[in-house]
Amino acid sequence: MILSRRHLLAALALIAGGVTLPACPSQEARAEDPPAATTPGAKKTMSEGKIELTDAEWKAKLTDEQYRILRKAGTERAFTGALWDEKKAGVYRCAGCGQVLYRSDEKFDSGSGWPSFWAPASEEAIDTKSDRTLWMVRTELLCSRCGGHLGHVFDDGPKPTGQRHCINSAALQFEPTGASEAAPEK
Repeated sequence: MILSRRHLLAALALIAGGVTLPACPSQEARAEDPPAATTPGAKKTMSEGKIELTDAEWKAKLTDEQYRILRKAGTERAFTGALWDEKKAGVYRCAGCGQVLYRSDEKFDSGSGWPSFWAPASEEAIDTKSDRTLWMVRTELLCSRCGGHLGHVFDDGPKPTGQRHCINSAALQFEPTGASEAAPEK
């Protein structure tokens, strides 16, 4: 039996169990993005809107799982994250800084066990870098605002991009459509 790279990676992740592995994850800026400076304790560079927190501040802000994934490039096991099978309409924000990263319109079922998207919400929302861990070369996806590790991008996704942004659920916060309008004002 011949396995695709996607199935092979999912099988390796299942076999590895609790081992921390780097995981898998944009077209126009969206008005839903909150201002970068609203994150408590955030330091904002005026020209780029980047959020920089100390390691201690990230640990205090994030859950242990979010910290392991976003700040230490960890990976949740396949089919264990809260959002891999989410089907509601909405947006997926960075769990570290709240920036909109993906929309449900670009989400698809890749069979990999992680939330998968064929494109980000905007090209500016995502940064990439080469990842040469685990004896392979992959492209790591990072939140452009806070630098949090999201996952990886692969060239085995659907049209129109042919990409599969394979993202850890713990790196995301899902906001169903209409949730921000229904929220009480503070």
